[in-house]
Amino acid sequence: MSGSVRLAICAALATVAAGCALLPLVDKPGWLVQAGLLLVIQSAVGALTRRVPLARPLTVAAQALAGLLLLTFTFARHEAFAGVLPSPQAFQELGDLLRQGTVDVGQYAIPAPVTDGIRLLLVGGVLVIGLVVDALAVTFRSAAPAGLPLLALYSVAAGLSDGSDDWLWFLLAAAGYLLLLLAEGRDRLSQWGRVFSGGAPRPYGMAPSGLAGAGGGQPLAPVRTGRRIGALALGIAVAVPAVLPSLDGGLLDQRNGGSGGGGGSGTISAVNPLVSLQDSLNQPENREVLRYRTSSQSTQDMYLRIVALDKFDGTTWKSSERHVQDVPDNLPTPTGLGPSVRVSSVDTTITAADWYAQNWLPLPYPAMQVDIDGRWRYEPEGRTLVGDRGQTTRGARYKVNSLVVEPTAAQLAAAPPAPAQLLREYTEVPESLPAVVARTARQVTAGASNAYEQAVKLQDWFAVNGGFRYDTRVQSGSGSAAIVRFLRQKEGFCVHFSFSMAAMARTLGIPARVAVGFTPGSANADGSVSVGLKDAHAWPELYFEGVGWTRFEPTPSRGSQPDYTMEQTPSGDSTDEPTSAPTASDEPSAAPSASDSCAQDRRKAGECGGAVGEQPDNTSSGGGWSMSTQVGWSSFAALLIVIPLLPMLWRQRVRSRRLSGSGGRTEQDAADRVLAAWRELLDTAWDFGIVPDDSQTSRNAVARIVRMGELDPEAAEAARRVAAAVEQVLYAPQPRPVAGLGDEVRLVLAGFRAKAGRWARLRALLAPRSGVRVVWAASARWSALVERWGAPRWARWVSGLRRPSRQRG
Repeated sequence: MSGSVRLAICAALATVAAGCALLPLVDKPGWLVQAGLLLVIQSAVGALTRRVPLARPLTVAAQALAGLLLLTFTFARHEAFAGVLPSPQAFQELGDLLRQGTVDVGQYAIPAPVTDGIRLLLVGGVLVIGLVVDALAVTFRSAAPAGLPLLALYSVAAGLSDGSDDWLWFLLAAAGYLLLLLAEGRDRLSQWGRVFSGGAPRPYGMAPSGLAGAGGGQPLAPVRTGRRIGALALGIAVAVPAVLPSLDGGLLDQRNGGSGGGGGSGTISAVNPLVSLQDSLNQPENREVLRYRTSSQSTQDMYLRIVALDKFDGTTWKSSERHVQDVPDNLPTPTGLGPSVRVSSVDTTITAADWYAQNWLPLPYPAMQVDIDGRWRYEPEGRTLVGDRGQTTRGARYKVNSLVVEPTAAQLAAAPPAPAQLLREYTEVPESLPAVVARTARQVTAGASNAYEQAVKLQDWFAVNGGFRYDTRVQSGSGSAAIVRFLRQKEGFCVHFSFSMAAMARTLGIPARVAVGFTPGSANADGSVSVGLKDAHAWPELYFEGVGWTRFEPTPSRGSQPDYTMEQTPSGDSTDEPTSAPTASDEPSAAPSASDSCAQDRRKAGECGGAVGEQPDNTSSGGGWSMSTQVGWSSFAALLIVIPLLPMLWRQRVRSRRLSGSGGRTEQDAADRVLAAWRELLDTAWDFGIVPDDSQTSRNAVARIVRMGELDPEAAEAARRVAAAVEQVLYAPQPRPVAGLGDEVRLVLAGFRAKAGRWARLRALLAPRSGVRVVWAASARWSALVERWGAPRWARWVSGLRRPSRQRG
């Protein structure tokens, strides 16, 4: 097998290994087999064209054409000529599939079904990456840069996935890249024959090691090229994804396996349910998330609550960072619940689906006892359970004893003010909240005599008589601007309704937060209740002293309005409606736009026509970026700026160290300074395109550098003086110290810069060719480590790839 064919095979294997990182994103792995087969054909086309041989750009073009024909045959054969030649209709079909795949990616939760659009994105993406890797590593014989497209493929998958097996996919991708580098190293080495080494390490450009004395030398640099490049590339692959902003789906993401705090003083940090809520509600298939049985006679109030979002920073609602503790046998009495309120006890057994894995436990509110196995922690303020050290709900079965709190309207209306600390924390709104939100809240609740009546008026304005429309496909957003846009456009889904009502309640001085979880679900024939993805929901909770945190339901056609809000529901009397509208043209209208003759229960179900809000204003901005997102993108931008400058910074540091002239005063120190100056001279010439030739003596090497670099007489004489000093160090019985070699090398550098063109000078500065020595040094350390601790079986097998062939005669 020729070296080119071996390289092509390794390039294809490296691409497939990196593509394995995409497997957790979809529910079926068959697409990877299909992509692998097509990639083999594409690589075979490249191998054949290289044997013709064709010019390198033509080889890449032939492979690209082969990839297009393969994709046409696979996804649009019915629209193609002879099933394989793309026609205009075939291109249109492929374009439609790409657009549909993009829509499907944004619509489905992980793991997504492999639709035709998603399959085209996956298979086409692997083919494109495989083409780039093959072109770099095989056609252009430069395997090291091929790690960049492989890293891009892995990073996309790692950014979207948050599973516990990510380390496995990284190892596969890294192993594929190392295999490619080792294959390239063997191919390069086979062109020169076996390298014998028995002497001590020698300076670059000196005579063979046998002339330099005996000792335990290291293999020459070309032997270790692949390993050295791999060490640096893998280091970058580890560092770069660590600073990229997370792309996880949030709270309801079934793959979210985050952990809560460990130990009694652990904490839980903020979560944002917006993205995953919308994704869950837009799923075409209502997959079952939970199934439960309960002793309650009615399940209309059996909301399964996951977490409470109690902090609004103007960008989004999120949960505060709180301390967690061990789950007590009996949970404490809910905050604010007094003895005069009627309560009843309910027992519920809940089973989570095997695919549903997130680290917040859905519970009826307020839970009093929870019997569950595993590592779970209790957060008292929100009365929630969070998994510790990777604990998730996947396949969990647990029992919950909870209370059904049944306050009356009179009790809520007579509720005294909340404690000062609670009032201060849960009525806080950001300064960025536009004044129109508070103004609209006051207009909607005009005529209310207490906080309870204000809350009911807000709920009914959103759910019944405010003209709002439920739509899960509107633009997402949870910040101040998104609330204003929602109030004006009057269309959104549960997140918009609950976030807006909670924010408006806070402007009225009513403590409010947002709960996230599931509505009660649908009853089954066997007596159990099934909760699906489409039951994902968010609702506001308002605090009333003597009752505690109380659920309200402002979202039309979703869930059920609690009985205690129905007793005092406004009867439709015009005196209860806002008497004036905001004067500014861009403020939301507080007046009802549904027909007054339509009954409230029909309006709640969305059966009344009309009542459409104003036309959307697409110029409104979203909620903005969170601080973590800004930090992530800022770090990524800084990396994009700093990483390209690293070779230049390293080169300047090495040059400064070599030419500094610092060190001890012994003869050995003087010899080391001479050899360091010589290495710098060779590397300077290398940076300007003159590759070092280890087979030449120092005098011949300098003559070659002067000739190829067309150096002026002054620079040429300086280079010869450095070569003479090296000869003194290597061969004179008593070497004479030579001073000022640093200045001599700087003269040579100035000579190169004077003769080189602008682009050559820029290349030598920003991308010095001698920078590959860093990779070689890292690879040498890795080799020493492997030799010291022993190579495992796979390393011994791979080592055969870099074993040189017999020297050619």
